[in-house]
Amino acid sequence: MDYAGFSPVDPRVVAVMRPFLEGGVGNPGAPHSLGLEARASLDGARAKVARLIGGAPSGVIFTASATEANNLAIKGVAARARGRHIVTSAVEHVSVLNACRDLEKQGFAVSYVPVDAEGRADPDAVAGWIRDDTALVSIMAANGEIGTLEPIAAIGRLARARGVPFHVDGVGAAGRVPFTVDEAYVDLLSLSSNDLYGPPGAGALWVRAEVKLAPQILGGGQEGGYRAGTENLPAIVGLGVAADLARLEGPAEVARLRGLRDRLLARVLERLPETRLTGARGEGRLPHHASFVVPGVKADGVLLELDLRGIAASSGSACNAVTGEPSHVLRAIGCDREALEGSLCFTLGRWTTASEIDIAVETLPAVVARLRRLAPR
Repeated sequence: MDYAGFSPVDPRVVAVMRPFLEGGVGNPGAPHSLGLEARASLDGARAKVARLIGGAPSGVIFTASATEANNLAIKGVAARARGRHIVTSAVEHVSVLNACRDLEKQGFAVSYVPVDAEGRADPDAVAGWIRDDTALVSIMAANGEIGTLEPIAAIGRLARARGVPFHVDGVGAAGRVPFTVDEAYVDLLSLSSNDLYGPPGAGALWVRAEVKLAPQILGGGQEGGYRAGTENLPAIVGLGVAADLARLEGPAEVARLRGLRDRLLARVLERLPETRLTGARGEGRLPHHASFVVPGVKADGVLLELDLRGIAASSGSACNAVTGEPSHVLRAIGCDREALEGSLCFTLGRWTTASEIDIAVETLPAVVARLRRLAPR
């Protein structure tokens, strides 16, 4: 139940990737027949990613991860822009926040828009921070720690009216929340392969043709000159297949996951009535995401006990877990110290079953009760 941390690769994706891993496939930049076949496979993956988001294939730049895509979007736009000001929110992924902090060291001004108690940025508040020298607005589509969906279409419309490029970190939402880059007025969109049940090691940044972008990795000029280095063709092909599966099967999968999510939330809140939901409710939340605060216990202890019983969950972003820092997202929505220590996150996926939900719901209260008994008084 930690699909946000790492989603298993769909076997259908692995089957298409296998020939590219076993040899007989050339470099997409080579002039011979093997190279031409590789180029065709690369362009095919580009078209599949573009279809998922409703954008032009020529706008897809393949990267090694969504973190790289976020850095390329923010730093790439900043390097070509006349303005020296960025607008983002207080609850963005650390790859966005740290890219902005790095720009601050270079003399840029960054406005971090506050969010409400559910973690939502108000579109008018975002627009209010836009200045004449604003080079970019960067707001995520959905928060991976608390599941809240951001009003990206409303924000994008206001940014477009002011003539400011709009970047969206689409990880977690793409393939689960229906939107296209045109409907949401998006100029740059970051995607992750692994969040679509594709392989790690691949991501993408879609860029609208009018946006000026400076490359951040220099070399042989691959990916239209925006991202040098020999393309990771097996992973990119896998990303393409995963994007196609998300486009074709997403609506049915979302409906199933939303039902499982609601079942999990309802039963946890029933069995542990003092538990508090974090993030938005219902349609305002990612369909596969459940997060809450359990008073009287620390998340680390709960997660260890759950793991010993065969249940993998998290306390928020895997990237935050690496640094060991308290969640900036929970702080931004006003959580107190107890909430920061007791936040749990369950993310469901393509292979989650109703019986697994029932096992988790039966196990969690027993774990919490045991840890409370052991806690010093």
